[in-house]
Amino acid sequence: MRTFLVLFSVFVLCVPEIFCQEQKKSRDQMVRDDRNKVEGEGFWVYNDLDTAFARAKQTGKPLLVVLRCIPCQECVKLDDELVDRDPIVRPLLEKFVCARVVSTNGLDLSLFQFDTDQSFAVFMLNADRTIYGRFGTRSHRTEWVGDVSLKGLAAALAGALELHADYPGNKALLAGKSGTSPLFRSPELFPSLSEKYTNCLNETGEVAKSCIHCHQIGDAVRDYYRGRGEPIPEDVLSPYPHPKSLGLILDPNSRATVREVLPNSIADSAGLKAGDHIQSFGDQAILSMADVQWVLHGLPSDGQTAPVKVLRGTAEVALSLTLPSGWRRLDNISWRASSWGLRRMATGGLLLEAVADSERGIDGIPEAGMALRIEHVGQYGPHATAQKQGFQKDDVVVSYDGRTDLLTDADVLRHGVTSGKPGDVIEVEVIRKGQRNRLKLPLQP
Repeated sequence: MRTFLVLFSVFVLCVPEIFCQEQKKSRDQMVRDDRNKVEGEGFWVYNDLDTAFARAKQTGKPLLVVLRCIPCQECVKLDDELVDRDPIVRPLLEKFVCARVVSTNGLDLSLFQFDTDQSFAVFMLNADRTIYGRFGTRSHRTEWVGDVSLKGLAAALAGALELHADYPGNKALLAGKSGTSPLFRSPELFPSLSEKYTNCLNETGEVAKSCIHCHQIGDAVRDYYRGRGEPIPEDVLSPYPHPKSLGLILDPNSRATVREVLPNSIADSAGLKAGDHIQSFGDQAILSMADVQWVLHGLPSDGQTAPVKVLRGTAEVALSLTLPSGWRRLDNISWRASSWGLRRMATGGLLLEAVADSERGIDGIPEAGMALRIEHVGQYGPHATAQKQGFQKDDVVVSYDGRTDLLTDADVLRHGVTSGKPGDVIEVEVIRKGQRNRLKLPLQP
């Protein structure tokens, strides 16, 4: 009998705790209302992966599992609009056994590895735990335009069904879709989470507070290295690099079709062209932009060449994408929820933004090199460290730890958490009202 498809869809709305506090009075009730609604409708298996997997094997139907954090109003809206009501996606849902999981407590991280800064991520699997593909990309804190669409989701689901129809004959194309062993098998085992959370929700008490949100997993990984006094690895700082950082602009309405290639980019050097349909990358079948990111995520930061096969018109073309050393630094990490923690560690709570070219050469701001204006100074806890050291809004940082070549907020964050340890004190030079000032900045855990 043909092995049944298991499709695991992860819709992750990484809601920062500060936002969720606005709904503190109603969150527990929202969780319980959501459960009553889902169970009452009977379309979804609620918060029970074991039952969902067993039902998929028993019925022979695929399994779709939605994993999302404890609901806020926007998260519920996403579920309704992007899944239950859409005329394109809804017919696909009806082909599956559908399950909803509302927290990452107890989640098997050896299987379900994803970008924890994402708001919307999808896994498509076989019942034997072979992953067919992923879906869900974001490169902005609030906007999804250019990254995901319902048409793209439908295309990825259809592609997974095609892969399943050929399985296991295509197993070689799927071998790389599973990751290496995680630091800890499930989120609640991380040192920074183990004293606060268990492997399940507190259904009878403060259920919302008992939930481990997706972004907390990423925070726990970074805190693990920081707590050991080790530099945060490049693949942790810049996970799942966006294809556009390589000059590769993909169409969000398709599986992985090239919409544009930026001139003189890495993608351009590889010979990729607009209209190319990416069939495989790194010897893995590709269903979406997220699949491209998964391959990039697994490539070494010091550079490597990976094969790319594209369909160009009716012809299959073999290409090679060569990544130089330090290629991950081309990706913008400032939008990520994780940047909030990095700012605590590296800048004591400063949010930096490059000054406009028109401001260069005025009031002591250098015409070239580092010039980052302080847009925000943290006010509370470790995020208030810079404030206590005398940093002020609108100061322009022109030197950080002796470096004047850190041109972006992300450059500063990367340097701070890879070159320094908690407790180190570095010198930062700022321009304030035309005058240069040297301030001391203690790096934080």
